[in-house]
This record gives sequence, C-alpha cells and structure tokens, in this order.
Amino acid sequence: MRGKLLITLLILSILLPLSVFGQKYTNPDKIEDFRGKTVMVFSPHPDDETYCTGAMKILTDNGNTVYIVQFTTGNKGSRDLEMSSERLAIIRRKEDLAANKIVGVPEENIIWLGYDDGMLEYVPEKELCEKVCKLIRQYRPDVVFSYDPGNKWEQWHKTDHRMAAAISLDGARAAAYHLYFPYHRIYEGLQPHTVRDFFFYGSRAPDYNLDITDVASYKLKAYSKHVSQFGNQNFKYVGGEMAPEDIERIGRRLRKGSDGKVWEKYRRTRESMSF
Repeated sequence: MRGKLLITLLILSILLPLSVFGQKYTNPDKIEDFRGKTVMVFSPHPDDETYCTGAMKILTDNGNTVYIVQFTTGNKGSRDLEMSSERLAIIRRKEDLAANKIVGVPEENIIWLGYDDGMLEYVPEKELCEKVCKLIRQYRPDVVFSYDPGNKWEQWHKTDHRMAAAISLDGARAAAYHLYFPYHRIYEGLQPHTVRDFFFYGSRAPDYNLDITDVASYKLKAYSKHVSQFGNQNFKYVGGEMAPEDIERIGRRLRKGSDGKVWEKYRRTRESMSF
C-alpha cells in the first residue's frame, strides 16, 4: 500500500505542475518554435514595445496571437513647445497602431489603460495590479513580455518604466490565485491563470538571445512610425514621414554584429513567480 501511495505521489508531482485549471505549460525552448500561443506585451509608453518588435514579428508570422497593453498614452513625451498633451496622445496612438500593424499586431489587440505619461508611479498600486491581473485572467497568455523588474537601471530612472516593470509581475502573480480580486471569478467568470514564461526586455542581465536578422527590416520600419519620438520631430512636430537621417540613426542600432546577425536580448524566467 505504501509503495502504491509513493508511486501515486510521484506521478502527481510530475503532472500537477503541467496542468492547473486545464492550463498546460509546454512552451518550446525557442521563440521561433512557438505555435498557437497567446502572448501579452506590457509597455509603459506607446513605443516601448519596440524592444520586442522582432519577437512579435516572428511570433505573429508563426500563428501566435500577440496582445499589447499600453499603460500610458505617452502624452508628455515632446519637447515641441507648441504641442499639447491632448494632441500628443492622439499622435502617439496613431503612430503606435501603424508601427504594430507592420509586425502583425492588429488595432483590436492593443489595449490602452489610458494613464498620463510620467504619472504611473503615482497611481494606486492596487488599482494597477487589479487591472493587470484581470487582463491576464481574461486573455490567459502563455507568455508575458515586460520591462525587467530586476534591472538596476530601472530602479533609478524613468518612473513609468519602473512601475510598469514591477506591476506587470505583481499582476501576473495575483492572477494565479483566486482569492486575489475574487470578484473577477464570482461576477465575471474569470478563472485564475498562472503565467510560467516571462521575457524581460531592457535588461542589464540578459540570458536569452533572439536572432531577428530576417525580420530586422520590419523592426526598423516599426521604429520609423514613431515620428514624434525618435528624431528631430520630438523638438518640432510637423507630421509626415520620419526624416531619412533619423531612420539612418535608428538603423545603426540594428546593424549586424561581428557574427553577421541582429539580436534582441531578454532575461527569461520560466517560473510561475507566484510564490
């Protein structure tokens, strides 16, 4: 009897981590091998996801579904003294939709939380955590991309990046347990969901390199849609296309290395982060 019990416990110890509430954690080792997965990218501003546009292009080309969550409207990021916050928010939304269309993410897959640029750190953390938690329970991603919450640079610099990094992980952690924000399940039928695969961008300690050589041109095109941000039009916005010299400057970031390849680098963790 004891022997049978031990065998049963051993089998359960193997199977339970693989399936909780019907969830299966079988992501391939390589992003290039993902098929039929749901991916959520958490972005502080409508241009920060450009860190991941190579990955997004590879993922969408391979039949995965990508959602982008924009925490802020980006309505402060201009040095043009004639620009207003209201106008800039409209401009940046339009730029972001155009950029993400290039890498296969349609408008309906971009979720706007609508917070003011630069003010995310002053929003009640519980409010933000609940929103991220609900989105994860609703869309049930197999993988999450976000700024690296362990990045020392993020600890001391741009506040929206710092908050978005921490709150994305906090919300994902809460989503795994039904007693956090229980009304999601009680009133909306949203069941707990555990994310077990995270790719952290903007990291000072990357351990996962993604070869984006074949899609680097799409990444550059996506960058070039953010006319109000990357180049002279941040100082004087006139609209239209990005100036060739600004595109060339951005392109230098995507030049091939000594190995002849272009890389995106992430810190990856395949733990639930729910402890």
